[in-house]
Amino acid sequence: MKLMRVGNKGAEKPAILHSDGTIRDLSSIVSDIAGDVLTPQGLDKIRAADIASLPQLDAGDRVGPCVGQTGKFICIGLNYADHAAESGLEVPPEPVMFMKATSAICGPNDDVIIPRKSEKTDWEVELGVVIGKEARYVDEANAMDHVAGYCVVNDVSERAFQIEHSGQWVKGKSADTFGPIGPWLVTRDEIADPQNLKMWLDVDGHRYQDGSTKTMVYGVQFLVHYVSQFMSLQPGDIITTGTPPGVGMGIKPNPVYLKPGQVMKLAIEGLGEQQQTTVAAQ
Repeated sequence: MKLMRVGNKGAEKPAILHSDGTIRDLSSIVSDIAGDVLTPQGLDKIRAADIASLPQLDAGDRVGPCVGQTGKFICIGLNYADHAAESGLEVPPEPVMFMKATSAICGPNDDVIIPRKSEKTDWEVELGVVIGKEARYVDEANAMDHVAGYCVVNDVSERAFQIEHSGQWVKGKSADTFGPIGPWLVTRDEIADPQNLKMWLDVDGHRYQDGSTKTMVYGVQFLVHYVSQFMSLQPGDIITTGTPPGVGMGIKPNPVYLKPGQVMKLAIEGLGEQQQTTVAAQ
């Protein structure tokens, strides 16, 4: 299933992309694409519905974040060896973990706001993993049982805030609109192998990132297991799993960063496409 949330910010309706290409309103079946709806039982309730009989939503309506009420937005850094190299850093012996504020979450096609005093706002196409079943000290062999599905994430980052202002990475990762997710939450059964998905990102029509999840250092299964050793994971939590090479910071000899009025397009095979225009903070 390809689950969505459609409508104005704060008033999104739960929805599903029907096999005929239409978007159907799930409001009569579930209250939101969030929390217990993402559990195996919640997803089975949607699967049992007669989707073709549900009201059709306007294809022109805003697409919101594909998951609502996310409790934790957990990021994995330096998880592609070639991206670590372009960043001038070694692949870590264990996954690098940091958090992104949930207030950064926005829709896949919403404007991305470049923060005040920003000079180094950057892009990162990433595979997002959406938790569907509480995970606590999960064995690696059983980790995938706790995954509801996957989505595209643009892990927008302000590199000066992240690296040059001392402290933790979170301050460069958490500005409003720095976490576009969606357009869809694609349920786990539709993705045969999350470690073999093509991914790309363009800025103003120029292809900067062109990679695949097969070059991840630590795969989805291991990451769910690993993160659950340090904190419990609840339905709706998101783990975003790192980015392939081609970020602006890594361009030699002159890094390239985003300015207001530019257009980012990004996609992951089977998970849909995002498009954002950058705007200056007011």
